[in-house]
This record gives sequence, C-alpha cells and structure tokens, in this order.
Amino acid sequence: GDILDDYLRTDGVWILTQNKKFYKTNNEKECAEKCEAERNFTCRAFLFTRKKLECLTLAENAKMTVMFSSTDAVLYEKRIYLMQCKRGIGMDYRGIEAKTWRGIPCQKWAEEIPHKPNYTPEKHPNAGLEENYCRNPDGDESGPWCYTTDPATRFDYCAIPECEDQCMQCNGEDYHGEVSRTESGLECQRWDAQEPHMHGFTQKHYPGKDLKMNYCRNPDGELRPWCFTTSPNKRWEYCNIPRCSTRPPVSGLDSQCLSGKGEDYRGRISITESGNACQHWNTQFPHKHGWIPDRYPCKGLEENYCRNPDGEKKPWCYTTNSSVRWEYCTIPPCDRTEQGIAGMDDFLLFAADVPVQVPLPEECYRGKGQSYRGTTSITASGKQCQAWNSMVPHRHIKTPDRFPDADLRDNYCRNPDGDSSPWCFTTDPNTIWEYCNLKRCDDHTQE
Repeated sequence: GDILDDYLRTDGVWILTQNKKFYKTNNEKECAEKCEAERNFTCRAFLFTRKKLECLTLAENAKMTVMFSSTDAVLYEKRIYLMQCKRGIGMDYRGIEAKTWRGIPCQKWAEEIPHKPNYTPEKHPNAGLEENYCRNPDGDESGPWCYTTDPATRFDYCAIPECEDQCMQCNGEDYHGEVSRTESGLECQRWDAQEPHMHGFTQKHYPGKDLKMNYCRNPDGELRPWCFTTSPNKRWEYCNIPRCSTRPPVSGLDSQCLSGKGEDYRGRISITESGNACQHWNTQFPHKHGWIPDRYPCKGLEENYCRNPDGEKKPWCYTTNSSVRWEYCTIPPCDRTEQGIAGMDDFLLFAADVPVQVPLPEECYRGKGQSYRGTTSITASGKQCQAWNSMVPHRHIKTPDRFPDADLRDNYCRNPDGDSSPWCFTTDPNTIWEYCNLKRCDDHTQE
C-alpha cells in the first residue's frame, strides 16, 4: 500500500519538538521515506512544508508536545505511536504509558538501577524499548510490562486497554476506533473542518458522539460508520469496518411498556392505533422499505412487532394495508400507576368546576410561518413528515439542537430557516422535502 497509509495527516499545524532533522525533499512520500530511514532517533512524525519543500523528521508527536497552527505545514504522525490500546498481547504497542497497573513508575529500559535488565534497546533494537514506556519485547501472554522503580518489585504488567477499533457492534453507533479512510480509500475530512464540505456534524451539536480528528463515526443512526471525505467530488462515504462476531452486552431489561419514545420497547403489540395489522419487518410487501432486520441487528425488528428504530415520537410499523404505508402503535405507558390515575381523577373533579379554555389547533400561519406551532405533519401533496430528530430516510442538519428556538418537535411542520412557508422533510425516500398543507391566516381572523 501507500507509505502514507501508516500516518495520520493534519493540515495547517506545527508541533514544538527538540529532536528533529532537516531534509530537502520533493513531496510527502519522500519525507515519509526519510522518517522510516531515520537513525538519529525514533521518528514518530514528520512535518512537510509545501512552499519550501522542506522535510522535518521528528522524535515527538502531538500527544507528547505542544501543537500550534502554521498555514503552510502538514503534520504526518505514525499511527502506531498514537495508539493508546493494545492488539492481542501488545507486541506492537508503542504508546507512552509508563507506569504499572498498580501505579508504580517504570524504570528506563537503558538504565540498570534499581534493576539490571535482560531486555535493553541494544539487544532488542526493534522492540521499541524507548524511555520507560510499557512494552512487550518477549511476547509475554499477559501483555506489555516494564521494570519498575520499586527495588522490591523487579517487573510488573501495565494496564493497557484492549483495542476495540477492529470491529463494530450493532450499527457502529458506539464505535470509537481510529479508522479514518472510507471504503473506497478516500481520506476522511476532520469533523471540526468545513472544507471541502460544509456540514453540521460538530462536537458542539453532537457532544456525545465522539466526533474527534477525522475518525469514522455514526452520529445519526446510519447503516454503519461514515465520514465526509477530503475529495471535493465525494461528499461522504461509508467506512469499511466489520461487525464484531460477539454479541453486544445486554444493557438492561427490554421494556414491555412505553418509556420515553419507546426506542427500547420490545413487547409484542403488532396492531396500529387505527387497527391495521403490522407488516413483518423482513418482508417487502405490501410496502418496500429499508428497515431490514439483518442490517439493524440491535433494533429488535422481530416478527411484525411495533418498534421505534429511527427516533420517531413513539413505536410504529408498516401496515398490511396497501393504502396506509405506516402508522404509530398504541403502547401502554410504563408510569401509569394506580396512584397516578387516582391523582388524575382528583384533578378532573377539580377541573370540572373551572372553565377551561381548550386551545384550537393552528390550521394556518402568519407571515412566513416562522411562529407557526401547530401539529400539522402532512405536506401539500399528502406525504407524511419525517421527524426532525430522525435521519431516515433523509440526512439533514435541521435538528432541534441546531435550531433550539424553532420548536422542532416530533414531525410537525415548521419553518426554521426563513423559507416562504412551513415545510418538512418527508418519509418518502424519493422526496427530500415539501411545503406543508397549510394556508396563510386571513388578516381579519380573530386571534
């Protein structure tokens, strides 16, 4: 493969380093070759300047020193020295952990106090025995270790976590690995960059999705992890990450009642709220769809039971009625206790003596409809609206997090971006969005 595949690239940065060597080269590949051949120190990274065509091989990487911006420079860091986890028994571990699992600092491999080592950098030049970092030069089955600075303990093992970036559970929603190329080999764009592709998937808007560096992630419930690419001609692409052979750990009891939006509901109700029977998830008749059980192994898409795989407002299903594509289901709520019902009865008895003003649904909008807060969720052509916090069937950036004042609740028609009238994304895969089936209010209508 390409020699640069072993490096993580970061544009426009410089790192402060003591051990470095200058070379004159024509391109990044030549600079990488200088890094591989470096004998003055262990080359962990290199800097390449485009204008001067200068190459600096470095003993440090960004994890070991200070990084700051520099317009003309490109930093390439060897991936093996950025890994903070071990694969297998960790013979290729080159991280910078330097204490035992008990917290005792490691002795430097080149020193002989307090312990005279059998494994030294001179005897094992390819084992990465630098400084006092944990290593596994002898293929110990228990993983990386080091000589300790405690005279009473000659050596001990280090607490290096196992790498979990070799595979993904479910659809990779919790994948935190360091793969940063797409399935066709394109390099991923950094999540905090807006070039060459502008987007709304930032750490600020998706704080729990681990959108760091340019690693493949699945923040929006896609089929598998993906990223925006550094190619101007390809906006985004999936990453080639295999599914783990072991099943994910069970997070808790599957709910048999409605809690929240019912995303964890695993009951056996299979009738919609209007009485239509549900279509089996593994069939495509009478309605074709993309929620295939094999593709979404952790969504509970069994038989024809009502489920909420896409963050809708409550569980739903495709129906066996060819004229009704899908409908919500009526699931009993989990918090309906006798005490709660009794309390509600008391409230209703009290409320009977009080005149109540029932708000009428808004069937029209004023101006451009930016203040519209009704519950219409049908487009002008009769299509059902997609929920604003859902990314299926259409991925978008008009989310409640990004537009907190636009009241993007459920799948109600709204106008978050100042369009000519309220609109929504549709549940039709072939129609991204449409204006809603709403009329402008007559100026003389009483408020």
